[in-house]
Formats: sequence, C-alpha cells, structure tokens
Amino acid sequence: MSAASAPMSPDALRRWLIERVAAYLGLPPADIDPTVKLRTYGLDSVHALGLCVDVEETVGVLVEPTMPWDHPTIDDMTAHLADLLPEDRTVQAPPDPE
Repeated sequence: MSAASAPMSPDALRRWLIERVAAYLGLPPADIDPTVKLRTYGLDSVHALGLCVDVEETVGVLVEPTMPWDHPTIDDMTAHLADLLPEDRTVQAPPDPE
C-alpha cells in the first residue's frame, strides 16, 4: 500500500508542509519551526506561489496566492487548510518521492 492511499491527518499535512517549505528553502525539515513566520526563513514570493500550487495539487482545494502571507506559519496554514476541507473529505497523502 502506498502512502498516497492513506488519508492525510492534520499532523501529516503539517509534516508535508514542513517538508515542502524545507525543500524550497534548501534546509533540513528539522530546521523548520512550524510556529515561526516563513518570511523569517527567507521564503520569497516565487517559493510562496510554488507552495500554493503544491497545496492545490496535494490537498485538492484552491488557495489564494497570498496564503503564505495571510497564514504566515506552517501551523497557521495547517489550520486554514483544515477549515477549507469539507467535513466528510479526507486528504490523501502525497506519494513518496522516488
């Protein structure tokens, strides 16, 4: 069974966001504190837009391109995305990178 077939919990979504932000910034995921504003790490508008596209493709909801600025921490984004999902909808975990 691949990771893509399992529902993504809020904790899994949070971990995925940490991994994506770390990848964009070239940092180890362990260096990303989900309570720190992403601009503190140097997240720029190009990375923010890419993150929004990743969220739309993985979570399946449209988000504003300003989402990383409107919800400036990973914890804020996780809560925002959880609010956007219908109650009966599960988020599928992204496939493992090859």
